[in-house]
Amino acid sequence: MHAVRLEVDAQAPRLIASIDGESRSMPPLWLRERCQDPDHLDPDTEQRLFDPHQLPDDLALVEAKLDGDGEHAWLRFSDGYAGWYRLDRLTQELAGTGELPPAQPWRSDLDMASVRCDWTAMTPQAGLPSAVEAFLRYGFLVLENVPCTPEEVLTVARTFGNPRETNFGTYFEVYSRPRSNDLAYRPVALGPHTDNPYREPVPGVQLLHCLVNETTGGWSTLVDSLAVIDALAAEDPVGVELLATVPVRFRFTDTNDEIVAERTIIERDVHGHATGVHYSPRLDFLPLLDEDKTRHFQAARRRLGELFVDPAFQLAFPLQAGELMMFDNSRVLHGRTAYDPREGHRHLQGSYIDLDGPRSLYRTLARTGAAG
Repeated sequence: MHAVRLEVDAQAPRLIASIDGESRSMPPLWLRERCQDPDHLDPDTEQRLFDPHQLPDDLALVEAKLDGDGEHAWLRFSDGYAGWYRLDRLTQELAGTGELPPAQPWRSDLDMASVRCDWTAMTPQAGLPSAVEAFLRYGFLVLENVPCTPEEVLTVARTFGNPRETNFGTYFEVYSRPRSNDLAYRPVALGPHTDNPYREPVPGVQLLHCLVNETTGGWSTLVDSLAVIDALAAEDPVGVELLATVPVRFRFTDTNDEIVAERTIIERDVHGHATGVHYSPRLDFLPLLDEDKTRHFQAARRRLGELFVDPAFQLAFPLQAGELMMFDNSRVLHGRTAYDPREGHRHLQGSYIDLDGPRSLYRTLARTGAAG
């Protein structure tokens, strides 16, 4: 969050913003677009009742003055519009109020107490704000004391967002069955991966709820791709750039579906910061590059996979009955050790929600004073 101070210069006229000690005049177009009167901004939806794209690009501020309490500014523009502006609303936007908790990369020494939460204590006034903040900070949660009843995963999903239906259904069953359409439904080990990188868009958040676990194997594994990307960048920055800019093809097929998408292995946001990966060696295909780039791409891809399974980065634990893992599907890769179904039954139910669900929940709770 930034330190912001606003000052009205009536002589110029202009509105000056000091952001973290650096002063700048606010562009008239920026200010005009943010007019606040109910004739131009619907008070219920906060959606504009005019089209700012049609404003003239040479718009100028022709009058600026403060009211008596210093909390409102009267601004008049060259297109004829004039109105009062609440300065605290402009300050909040410039300060970044409502920003999400910063992602905190972690390794295998992460204190699991920071991401374990009691589902029975999950209320908007108590457990929920800290849980959603921890999820956004670390990319995952383990919820305890979730009732071992079918479809309870959907109750949890609806608390943090909206269940997203795919070809696997609104929720899906994870237990061993022969000739299934995905290796997740076999007792084999699964390496670190992201789910459904072949889908558009990729599911943002996955939830896995353990109903029964009578086996000694089948331990869940989690690894933070942000920590791994940092480590790879220190070793091979050119390789990271290849993985972040050269798309690969991901493909899923069964009797009823063939789903294909192209995307980069390393995912970045609009500012160029890494936010996660699209990674599944079972489903991706090497892109066609020249010989040198192919070798470098392969070396970077191989090293990325080695770091994902490095014990220094990976958490491993048994998911017990009544526990639910919820993780950012692109940031936190998940896997599983092999298990023997002859030991007993192992049954999980899973579901997906979009990442904007927890993000919206955090902002809503913060707006009501429930989140820190």
